[in-house]
Amino acid sequence: MKKKNLLIALAVVSFLGACDVVKSVATQAANDVLTGATTGTTSTIPALTQTEAAGGLKDALVNGVLNGTGALGKVGAFASNPSIKILLPAEVQSIEQKIRDNYLLNAAIGKELDKTIDAMNSGAEKSMKLAVPVFKNAITNMSFADAMKILTGGSGAATAYLKSSSEAQLQQLFMPEVKKALDEVALSKTWTPVVNKINQNKTLLGLKADIQPDLNKYVTDKATAALFTEIEKEENKIRKDPVSRTTDLLKKAFDYADKH
Repeated sequence: MKKKNLLIALAVVSFLGACDVVKSVATQAANDVLTGATTGTTSTIPALTQTEAAGGLKDALVNGVLNGTGALGKVGAFASNPSIKILLPAEVQSIEQKIRDNYLLNAAIGKELDKTIDAMNSGAEKSMKLAVPVFKNAITNMSFADAMKILTGGSGAATAYLKSSSEAQLQQLFMPEVKKALDEVALSKTWTPVVNKINQNKTLLGLKADIQPDLNKYVTDKATAALFTEIEKEENKIRKDPVSRTTDLLKKAFDYADKH
């Protein structure tokens, strides 16, 4: 049983620490237990049960989710970050500059395009608050086998699990919130005329066919992708940075390493 608990502890250390020094300490601890050797007055890492190992991972994931969704849910979080800012759909992006450069088209459409961009990013930000309960449910229902796969799975393993278990539900929840944000700026009254105006001038703009972008789905997909990108950043921070390990279990796992 002691050996089993040790292996679980090593899995936690492997999951949380990319540091070679920590890994070497953990390896030496394993050798000490298996050979009966001692180091100073202590010969083993403090025992970690299966429940503690899985519980520590869940705590870490919840913290990552709260940090990730909290950061993206702030006003301006999407619009002010070039890496996740939601731009116009590809069908419109390809001709946006032509619209901006044409005095008449820009006068008729330019301001509405700006309103569209603002509303899309606002909708994505407002949808973030809906993600926390979904993620918490996925984490709470995680099996021990899933937890151990994540612990030993390397960078992005936890995010991949959350994505596979939560993405479809998140998109269902996000879309009404996105639609609400778009409707708040009467986008249905402005976007449709913009699309119609673009389609009427498609020859001038170099288009071969009418555009029919679904903004609700487009923004929902972009918001979901940005969320998982942020969650993965938080996950990898916890894996690599001891300062980010704030739960009692994480401290317990690293106390031994600090003392040796």
